[in-house]
Amino acid sequence: MPENLTAPLVVSFPFTRSLGPVQSAFLTGLRERTVLGVRTRDGRVLVPPVEYDPVTAEEIRDLVEVATTGTVTTWAWNGSPRPRQPLPHPFAWALVRLDGADTALLHALDADGPEAVRTGMRVRIRWAARREGAITDIACFEPCATAAAGHARAHSGKFPEPVTGITTPARLDYTYTPGRAQSRHLNALARHRTLGERCPSCRKVCVPPRGACPTCGVATTEQVEVGPRGTVTTFCVVNIKAKDAHIDVPYVYAHIALDGADLALHGRIAGIPCDQVRMGLRVEPVWKEGDRYPDHYRPTGEPDAAYDSYKESP
Repeated sequence: MPENLTAPLVVSFPFTRSLGPVQSAFLTGLRERTVLGVRTRDGRVLVPPVEYDPVTAEEIRDLVEVATTGTVTTWAWNGSPRPRQPLPHPFAWALVRLDGADTALLHALDADGPEAVRTGMRVRIRWAARREGAITDIACFEPCATAAAGHARAHSGKFPEPVTGITTPARLDYTYTPGRAQSRHLNALARHRTLGERCPSCRKVCVPPRGACPTCGVATTEQVEVGPRGTVTTFCVVNIKAKDAHIDVPYVYAHIALDGADLALHGRIAGIPCDQVRMGLRVEPVWKEGDRYPDHYRPTGEPDAAYDSYKESP
């Protein structure tokens, strides 16, 4: 039986954006325990605020302050909180329409259990002990016994030291399991061989194989060994070091058309100064001991390939 391959993978990056006047006022207001919304031309109050009316697409700049109490409009119980969620123990995700607002805000509701939550219940904001101008300045909502009160009132949106940008870490953890075609390809790489698959219709050899031709969409089963040498068809010089990467910058990342393949694959080029990498450069893979796949590609010392030999490589 062939080995069932799996690998834990993480996609992680910091998402950074600048804030316009509306979002800047909203997040700065949260830091100051003030909840701001926007009033549309027809009088609706939107919380959280948006910069354009979702109905008319008109620009909105009329800021208003609403209450920190509100009413649950709908909810769902979360019995198994995940890491980095608002509360470490079971809680409800709730849509809360704050007093003075016409739309609902999604956040966590701290309650003793699902039996303690109901649509129409009254809640209030529990502020975070440390606030920095983010939605997490609202630690959660909690039940309260107050009656609905208050109307939205005009607010200038002016605060000292306004928040002008945010950085949100985005992260996705998952386990990747390749299909039969890619498993054959990966197992061959562990033996320093490169396998592709030939399309029965257009006859192109795809590397790495996906089990179907990306051009024709038909299943591929015929295995073809290609390479190991190939030709650089295009490349870029990377000057920004990725977080936790163990590769010093600058380095070159390239499309490489392996001999016998019709689709180029990606690979890092090493063993040559970045300014000497060029289209047509002939390269070969380099494996590190124990690795299942090439660590990088290096020049073979052969003459450069003629442009016509790789100009059609995708």
